Amino acid sequence: MDAPGNISWAITATALVLLMTPGVAFFYGGLVKAKSVVSMMMMSFGSIGLVAVLWILFGFSMSAVDSPTQFAGNPFADFGLAGLAEGPDANVALLGVAYGATFAIITVALISGAIADRAKFGSWLIFAGIFATVGYFPIAAWVWGGGWIMNLGETLFPGGDIAVIDYAGGTAVHINAGAAALALAIVLGKRIGFQKGILKPHNVPLTLLGAALLWFGWFGFNAGAEWLAEDMGGVGLIGINTLGATAAAILGWILIEKIKDGKPTSVGAASGAVAGLVAITPACANLTPGWALLLGAVAGVLCALAVELKFRLGFDDSLDVVGIHLVGGLLGTIYLGFFATGQGLFVGGDWRLLVVQVIAAGGVLIYSFVVAFIIGFAIEKTIGFRVTSEDEIAGVDSVVHGEEGYALTES
Repeated sequence: MDAPGNISWAITATALVLLMTPGVAFFYGGLVKAKSVVSMMMMSFGSIGLVAVLWILFGFSMSAVDSPTQFAGNPFADFGLAGLAEGPDANVALLGVAYGATFAIITVALISGAIADRAKFGSWLIFAGIFATVGYFPIAAWVWGGGWIMNLGETLFPGGDIAVIDYAGGTAVHINAGAAALALAIVLGKRIGFQKGILKPHNVPLTLLGAALLWFGWFGFNAGAEWLAEDMGGVGLIGINTLGATAAAILGWILIEKIKDGKPTSVGAASGAVAGLVAITPACANLTPGWALLLGAVAGVLCALAVELKFRLGFDDSLDVVGIHLVGGLLGTIYLGFFATGQGLFVGGDWRLLVVQVIAAGGVLIYSFVVAFIIGFAIEKTIGFRVTSEDEIAGVDSVVHGEEGYALTES
């Protein structure tokens, strides 16, 4: 993994995944009101600034544990990475830290879509910092750093070859972010005028640009960790699955739109792409391409239907973080229990993998929702999380940031 080619791919993948958070900013920014686009994008850029700093200071230290019973690593074990930076393997080790930081950043940024058009920026940053610390950093340890999820298969089925599969973040990133988004949407309540068909995207091309950047960066997101393998032998499968599942999800989503509404939309195509990317994230290295295509198609259909739940159930998830990331993350994680190569129930395995996949997904969902709800509720009841109704109508951009997304003047 310290070969020049591996190191080159590591820094490239890190840059690709970092680019995904500005991609989220564009994707979300185009979907909100014109008077909220700056606010929406600032929540993503604020996440980059804050979460990266916290990860370097103590987050990375928290993301690995010594035993499955440990909640999280000691945040002061190598505060500020002073020890790691002086170690003999610093060059490779610090690349791993940087790559891990990009995952923490985007997980927090994704949550912001649920509270678009109505959140205070300062309150958002407080939430982001606390949630990263008690939400993402421990869950990363559970999934990838030796924690209970990583060891769940051995715990339940000792001596076997069963382990939770989450190659790139179905649980740690998408279920985590989606559950937290649901909690915040409930805490902050509905936007003024919330009802189906009223609040439309203000800039569709901006959303399409964001989706394109996300898809581009996702190849680093899914295949980046292959730099740790000496021969990087999984890159080909991961790459084709990242392409195929996403393409199939676009078709699934716009088919549902055509059936339901009579017209396939470009926002639907972009949302379908993201749904496919989310679903293939945990499964990218453990499905044959045909099963990946089926997963993508199902994700496009299921997530297109799931985004309607907010109108039926009465929670205002502004930009469908729940319908896309929570539902897509659950689908991709549980789908492995049926179709993971050589282990899934329908492809030569048995029911054990399905059991550990469901437990891991459910554990992260419940923990993330409860933690996010408590943090969000505490902020709302103390300093306030939501802007006033007057400020929401006037526009969050000018009130909170003193800027306009489109300062047009007559020539």
